[in-house]
Amino acid sequence: MAKKPHDTPNLDALETGPWPSFVTGLKRLAKDKDYVVDILGHLEHSYQTKKGYWKGGTVGVYGYGGGVIPRFTEAKGADDKPLFKDAAEFHTLRVMPPAGMHYDTAVLRKMCDIWEKHGSGLIAFHGQSGDIMFQGATSENVQKAFDELNEAGFDLGGAGPAVRTSMSCVGASRCEQSCYDEGKAHRQVINSFLDDIHRPALPYKFKFKFSGCPNDCMNSIQRSDMAIIGTWRDNIRTDEALAKKWFAKHGMNELVNDVVARCPTKAIQLKEIKSVKQGDGISSVAVNDTHALEIQNRDCVRCMHCINVMTGALAPGKDKGATILVGGKRTLKIGDLMGSVVVPFMPLKTEEDYEQLVELGKKIVDFFAENALEHERTGEMIERIGLVNFLEGVELEVDAAMVAAPRTNPYVRADGWDEEVARIKAKKAAA
Repeated sequence: MAKKPHDTPNLDALETGPWPSFVTGLKRLAKDKDYVVDILGHLEHSYQTKKGYWKGGTVGVYGYGGGVIPRFTEAKGADDKPLFKDAAEFHTLRVMPPAGMHYDTAVLRKMCDIWEKHGSGLIAFHGQSGDIMFQGATSENVQKAFDELNEAGFDLGGAGPAVRTSMSCVGASRCEQSCYDEGKAHRQVINSFLDDIHRPALPYKFKFKFSGCPNDCMNSIQRSDMAIIGTWRDNIRTDEALAKKWFAKHGMNELVNDVVARCPTKAIQLKEIKSVKQGDGISSVAVNDTHALEIQNRDCVRCMHCINVMTGALAPGKDKGATILVGGKRTLKIGDLMGSVVVPFMPLKTEEDYEQLVELGKKIVDFFAENALEHERTGEMIERIGLVNFLEGVELEVDAAMVAAPRTNPYVRADGWDEEVARIKAKKAAA
């Protein structure tokens, strides 16, 4: 029988809204765990005092230098003893998920059983770095929980100044837009960096992310130091039967307004069938008996919008591979950075292609380890030393696709720019 619950008026208020609350889940766990009873009391105390009480420390498992996030309470009474003694420690285990985050129910039940036994029972699928977050365990139980998770086939993920846990999209197993085998690339790269994951020795964290197409479902261009994004380098494929079926359902207005008009580089035109051009760099597909879409592939920037709207009628080309970008990150020293293209197209079909990807990853991580300052991400290092020096250091040729400001930037809204230019011109003229 669990101990008497603490009064938690602030937490109770979080259960009164229209949406499910994590508080309800914690209260359910607290019925059988004194540990969670005191976790709720600890959280209520933080809400009342408007102060966080968790501090770091050193907790780990044998043979590993990272993967466990230590948390010790600073909420103590006059006798310097924890106010909530059963929740004096709340460590988190970061566990690497399978590539593409594929699980079966037996594995999920096994994980839940392990954490019910050794931890709080609170699990997050998944943290922002992709890890399975087993949240809330005492120092005594961290090793016990890891041993059982390891026996079930799972390993700790990255933490601290190390190669971090990687993420890959569901990819080729479920998605028709996939341009390479994301799971294979993910496994081969990460298996080559296990030592760098488990024993932090870098200036700061380094993340790989694998997205199978330019939709970039893993947000790799914004969030990863090395992004592997699927792409193609031939013409967009077309299917006339599916195009006509799509048109019969959606009509001319939607075709013009949601496909043709939204192409960022105006690569798509709607033409009468008799005036459609034919050529090596042109994709065309009839949408009815009189009109067809004409796509100038040399102007296509792989934004995926037309393919997403007319899935099947339009599809990625057959000559598939990946674009490699380096340096994406969130705000730290110099603000948010998008990844810079370092390899415009890398084929990923043969074993040699995947080995080439692993070798490039090793060169980039080694260069980062030797040249970055402490607490500096890869993108910040490149900004400091220059992209040309970085490319020379990792033995890559300069390419015209490596531009700092592409002709069309889908991440910046341009509404009102023309009015602003006119205002500035008028101001100068008046002066």
